[in-house]
This record gives sequence, structure tokens and C-alpha cells, in this order.
Amino acid sequence: QGCTQKYIVKNYFYYYLFKFSAALGEEIFYITFLPFTYWNIDHSVSRRMIIVWSIVMYIGQVSKDILKWPRPLSPPVVKLEMRTNAEYGMPSTHAMAATAISFSFFIATMNQYKYPFELGLAAAFVFSTLVCLSRLYTGMHTVLDVIGGALISAVLLVLLYPAWDTIDHLLLTSPFCPLFSIVVPLVLCYNYPKLDYYSPTRGDTTTILGAAAGATVGFWLNNQYSASAHTGTSAQPGLPLTSSTMVFVLARFFTGILVVLLTRWLTKSVVLGVLGYRYQFPMGDLQARRRLEVEVPYKFVTYSCVGLAATVLVPLLHQLLGLM
Repeated sequence: QGCTQKYIVKNYFYYYLFKFSAALGEEIFYITFLPFTYWNIDHSVSRRMIIVWSIVMYIGQVSKDILKWPRPLSPPVVKLEMRTNAEYGMPSTHAMAATAISFSFFIATMNQYKYPFELGLAAAFVFSTLVCLSRLYTGMHTVLDVIGGALISAVLLVLLYPAWDTIDHLLLTSPFCPLFSIVVPLVLCYNYPKLDYYSPTRGDTTTILGAAAGATVGFWLNNQYSASAHTGTSAQPGLPLTSSTMVFVLARFFTGILVVLLTRWLTKSVVLGVLGYRYQFPMGDLQARRRLEVEVPYKFVTYSCVGLAATVLVPLLHQLLGLM
């Protein structure tokens, strides 16, 4: 599983298109697009996307390790990725995430902003389709894995949509929200399905639930203390992007990303240092970091702080710098 296959690229357009599309279902996309939406478009849209994304991804990750369907055999399939090769295949969580994020964004914005319905629907369809096709191109999933992932995500969206407003209201106003948002995801991470060998699914799930937990607590805190929403120079769908608006958008984005990355680095270093002292292992010991008692707290705390920083600290910094 650690070997890299040799292959010859015959069509660089498809190669880079689908390699880029595959990245739209990975952490680099989550840590940029979801905060960007919160900082520059609409708080309510971002809240709904994050809640749907975390629920869909948890169900998808757990389903993989319960069903235990293997990924495509290689050979004959050539695999362009190796990290996720240790995971099972069904359902494709890339397909689930792409479907959930694109269509929840479309559904949440179509009645709030002025843009052609057909254009929004087509954009959501193209985005999710590109990510789904990338999983076939990179050899990581079968057609059934991808279709199954997209269908499961669609069903979950249909089931969650009627409760969107109720869930959002409870997360903003319930005094039990912070406790619920931390305890429930943490319990789910510690009780993740056990495998006979190490798989990155548990760590990835902990990362997702941790980020969602921190963001949810941030939503609650902002509502309790009446933090202002971005309404002035936000990049709202249907509005022309002037040069001054773009300057504010980019300034908020790069300032926010810098804070998020610094928070992740600092928290990760501190938590790993504490856990290393507690369990007597060096920070560079990869095997030790994969143990349940290390991986879950280190990733959950790290990404909870990332989610909290993105929703509370970054908007405060934006306000301080006059970027609101």
C-alpha cells in the first residue's frame, strides 16, 4: 500500500482537471471554502453547510468501516492516490461531501439572493459531478461507490432540509448547545467502529467532527453576544463585484486563513506535546499518534480550536482591522 504505481499521463487536461477536482473533497477545500462562506457571504448559509457536511461525512465514514467493501483492485486499476488506499470504498465520501456542500449551498442561497435558478442548479451539479468523476479517474472508487455516495448524500439532504431552521435555531439559542456540541461528537469519535488495522477514517472523522464542534460553539457564542454579520461588502451571489469589494473579500480571506493556520499549528504542537509527555512518546512518533488515546484528543482539540477561531476570533479581528 505504500508503493507508488508508475503510469504515463497521456492527456494532461483530464489529469489536472480531475486531480484538482479530487482536491475539492479534501481538507484543503474544507479549510478554505467553508470559512470563506462564513467570512464573506452569509453566516446562516455557512451554518447550514457545516452542519449538513459534518452529519453527511460522519455517516459516510462510519458506513465505510461497517460495510468494509474493498476499493478497486490494482492492477488493473491504476491508483493516483495512496493515502486513502487503506480505507474501504463504499460509499465514496468525496461524492457525499461534494453533493452535500454544493446542493446545500444552492438550497440555502436560492431564496436569499438574486441569481438564475438554472445557473445555481447547474453549478451545483457540475461541481458534484466533477468530484465524483475524479474518484473514478484516480482509481479510488468504483462507479457503484460514487453513485452510492451521491445518493446517500441526496437522501440525507432531503431528510435534513425540513429541520434546517429548527436545528439552526436550537444551535444558536439553546443553553445546552456548547455542551451538546462538544460531548456528542467526542463520544462518537471514541466509539468509532474498530478495524483490525489502522485506517485514516477515524482520524479524518475526528477532524471533521472537531471542526464542526468548534464552529458550532462559535455560532452560539456569536449569537449570545450579538456578533455582527457580514452585510456591507460581502461577496453575495447576484451582486456585482467591484474592485473595493474584492479588496475587502480578499483581505478578510487571507487574514482569516492566516489565523486558522496559526491556530492549527499552535494547538497541534501544544496538544501533542502534552500527550507526548503523558504517554511518553516523541512528537514525531507516527505510530504513537495513531493510537486511540492520542489521535482522538489531539485531532479533536486541534480542529475544535480551528473551528472556534474561524467563527469567533477571525470576525473579531476583521472588525478590529476595519474589514467588516
